[in-house]
Amino acid sequence: MEKGKTKMVLTQYAVKYAVHIITKHFGNLVAKVCECLLRKGALTLPNIVRFTELNPSNVKNCLLVLIQHNCVQAFVLEEAGTFGDGPKVNTQYIALFDNIIHRVRFSKFLMIVSKDLGQESVALLEGLLQHGRLTLQQMLDRAESSQNENAALAPDEVRETLLKLVAAHYVERCPAPQPVIAMPTEEESAAKRRASKSAKIIEERETLEQRVVAASIPGEVARFSFTTDVGPDSHEENEDDFSSLIIGEKRKRDAVESDKGLGATDEQTVLWRVSFEEFARRLRHKACIENVRARLDDGAATVLAAMLEASRSEENKLKTEKSVPLSLNSIYEEVIKSEAGRNMTIDRVSASLVQLGSPPFVREFDESYSVDFKHIIELAQNHEVESVVLKRYGRDAYRMFRLLLKAGRLLETDKIADSTFVEKKDAPKILYKLWKDEYLHMEKLVVTGARQAQFLLWKVNKRTLWEHVLDEMFHAALNLNQRLAYELEQEKELLSLPSDKRVGELNDRFNRIRKVRLVLESSQIQLDDAVLLFHYF
Repeated sequence: MEKGKTKMVLTQYAVKYAVHIITKHFGNLVAKVCECLLRKGALTLPNIVRFTELNPSNVKNCLLVLIQHNCVQAFVLEEAGTFGDGPKVNTQYIALFDNIIHRVRFSKFLMIVSKDLGQESVALLEGLLQHGRLTLQQMLDRAESSQNENAALAPDEVRETLLKLVAAHYVERCPAPQPVIAMPTEEESAAKRRASKSAKIIEERETLEQRVVAASIPGEVARFSFTTDVGPDSHEENEDDFSSLIIGEKRKRDAVESDKGLGATDEQTVLWRVSFEEFARRLRHKACIENVRARLDDGAATVLAAMLEASRSEENKLKTEKSVPLSLNSIYEEVIKSEAGRNMTIDRVSASLVQLGSPPFVREFDESYSVDFKHIIELAQNHEVESVVLKRYGRDAYRMFRLLLKAGRLLETDKIADSTFVEKKDAPKILYKLWKDEYLHMEKLVVTGARQAQFLLWKVNKRTLWEHVLDEMFHAALNLNQRLAYELEQEKELLSLPSDKRVGELNDRFNRIRKVRLVLESSQIQLDDAVLLFHYF
């Protein structure tokens, strides 16, 4: 989640979709605990037990699974004491909605790493995606026990591969198990209440989830620090630290109840996980490049890709709406590194920058150029919603909606009809349909005088509409997932048959289910691209 962005209020289908993902991956019991946290917010262990009506042991095990897979974060809430008492502290658990939704993007993450670092890195990343959190020693053990001799890595290769993944920020150290979050003081709360509305403090304030995530993540240097030098006692086991548990259970319990390993460098204690933030940034860059390619041409897309690559090593890239400023020469140096850019001259790059500056996708200041992410994403979002309106309501509704979206203000019915060449008798019906389906905002204006008249004014409220569209997307994603699960369940026996036994009608049924699966999975990927556009970018 970008700093400063308002956290999305979880709608009914957002929660249902997240719960479906957890159910599919971990079963009904874990999903029940996760749903409780998604619907109720941060809770203590006794409250989770009370709301779920599960026994404490089951709840603890479910929390361990969710924390192990980065779907829940534990934290300590510190509240001021009363009547001279010391501060009160209690451990609470909060569901991380974004991380849950990221689970459907694992294939996209693997494709990015495959293209960037190769198959050795993919094998290591697969282990982290599968297990959530691993120490280096556990990665070494997995490589040693690998059944695939071609994919098996030697210990030095595992260390080298992990180093590459950490250096590229694809993998990071796990966050603090229980960061301490202080409740705002009475003075801070009063200051917020007194603050001017124009400051948008209410709109941009951090949610508890954002505060917890920010407090748990190590500093930038520690987060991506890779050290394997160990002392003489580094491999000793602590007999009191759940020695009777298997490795996986000990790892999960450590994540909940201990912060001993956070600053450690021992390859048996430092836990690593996939950096969802970095992958989301790469997906955002890819979306920006493809949107520019569709609107302009391949040359402009190549130049934009080079600008994003050149600024990739800078800090806080996700926390700004523009990339770092780059000179023409530095952009050209990056352009010619790519195969697509080797045939481009500096004049062609300069012409592409002029192209990019007219929407504007790139802004120029003092002979330097920076990418305007906000504008690229806004245009892509507008196009996505416009295409939904076109498919669902027709071309007349599309023209009227597009006019209102560009205007950004209230317009009267007849003026909308005149500007879009829609019959005046049809315009109110179309606008009313869009309003009824929550795509438009309507206001009534009554004019008094010799004759009283009433006018209907219409506008697009982007903030509420974007939330509505996103909820529809989560609903559609849930339906696609359920449909795919149903189809595969119906043909479970057929899919398990060896190929030599699938003849005649059985082969026809197999080909049908294969086509259905391809269509549904392709639709899931495309829909998730749209979800990213509205939720994470």
